[in-house]
Amino acid sequence: MNHCLRLLPALFLVGCAAPQASESESLLPGSNVLPFQEIRTALKGTVDFSRHVKPIFQAKCVVCHDRASQPRGLHLDSRETAVRSGSLGVFIVPGNAKQSLLLAKINSASAHIKAMPPVGEQVTAEEVAILQRWITQGAVWPASE
Repeated sequence: MNHCLRLLPALFLVGCAAPQASESESLLPGSNVLPFQEIRTALKGTVDFSRHVKPIFQAKCVVCHDRASQPRGLHLDSRETAVRSGSLGVFIVPGNAKQSLLLAKINSASAHIKAMPPVGEQVTAEEVAILQRWITQGAVWPASE
């Protein structure tokens, strides 16, 4: 009986240990922020920052990429900081999506993080296409935004 009582604390700890979150649990499949009609409009015509890009940034990017979270890193809370060069490269290169670090990071994050954002809903393929078109079209970002 004493032997069983000595094992009880160890069994309790094993049975009650908090489960470890796996990669798939921390990164949820994405759902589009924009309604279907807005996605269609953005993918066929001119991408509008306020209608198409800003909602994506707000829902999936700015929670981590703002001045408070990353004072020296990539933050997407103003055009001034989004188009500047960081230690890894230029975040958004107006007119050149291939040279924009923003898209490179969304599309090919490090091996242990399959896509951005690393926690929460993924940026969807449609949202990536919208961001890519917006950058290719010159990344127009009104000063008032």
